Amino acid sequence: MATSTAQTPPRPMRADARRNHDRLLTEARASFAEHGTDASLEDVARRAGVGIGTLYRHFPNRHALLNAVFQEAVAVLLERSRELADAEQPCTALVEWLRALITHAGEYRGLARALMSVSQDRSSALSQCSVPLRAAGARLLVRAQEAGHIRSDASIEDLMQLTNAIALAAEQSPDDPRLADRLLKLTLTGLKEPGAARS
Repeated sequence: MATSTAQTPPRPMRADARRNHDRLLTEARASFAEHGTDASLEDVARRAGVGIGTLYRHFPNRHALLNAVFQEAVAVLLERSRELADAEQPCTALVEWLRALITHAGEYRGLARALMSVSQDRSSALSQCSVPLRAAGARLLVRAQEAGHIRSDASIEDLMQLTNAIALAAEQSPDDPRLADRLLKLTLTGLKEPGAARS
């Protein structure tokens, strides 16, 4: 007898499981905001009123939970990239989007480090955040390159690592709120076409 190779669609979540899922996300956001992305998952589960086993049934590891928590922010960044896609000044559009990335990466203590750690690891659940952002940023970068503002050998992978590094540096210097913007400006100087800015 022939067997079907089609995948069975995931079953919808039961009402109680959906409540647990939503409570875990709510408490994870609060805990990450208070303690950073290294916050205790046991504490997240306790605050949500469930056992740690329930947390792991919904989110198999920390990166899976981080990915779920940040989907809303990722959606906002993707929408912003679409708004900037036809901007009259492609370089300005790219810079504005990079600033938004830095703001996102600095939203929770430890997030920039986590994003940097999985930049080349497509198996990590957290890469579900970076992959669509990388594609969105690449479109803005190509427009700026085609306009002759950005050097042709710049890659979106390097730019995203730089934005995470800038966010991490700013996280380490909370008393200097302008540090991220200064570092981004220095980065952009290096991104200009060779010969455009010499010391």
